[in-house]
Amino acid sequence: MEVKLTIDQLRRLVEYSAKLGAKIILSKSGEVKPYLKKSEAFKKYGRKNVEHWIEEGLITPRKDGEFSAAWRIELLEIESVKCSMELSNLFSK
Repeated sequence: MEVKLTIDQLRRLVEYSAKLGAKIILSKSGEVKPYLKKSEAFKKYGRKNVEHWIEEGLITPRKDGEFSAAWRIELLEIESVKCSMELSNLFSK
């Protein structure tokens, strides 16, 4: 199977890969926190997007405890989904 990419598509693919790789390193080294509160994710990625990704099973909100514990979303998981969606839109043009 042969996949043909434009120079712009290839550049974007490398760019997203580098950004995601950097976030992985920053997260694992403790420079950035590995989880976002659900409200932080809503602000950064848009409430509609986050809720849609949860409904589709693309991201999994986690709860640390029972009752009033806050929901959290793994940073690398939501970043991967965001990048995948953006690349999918780019390649479908």
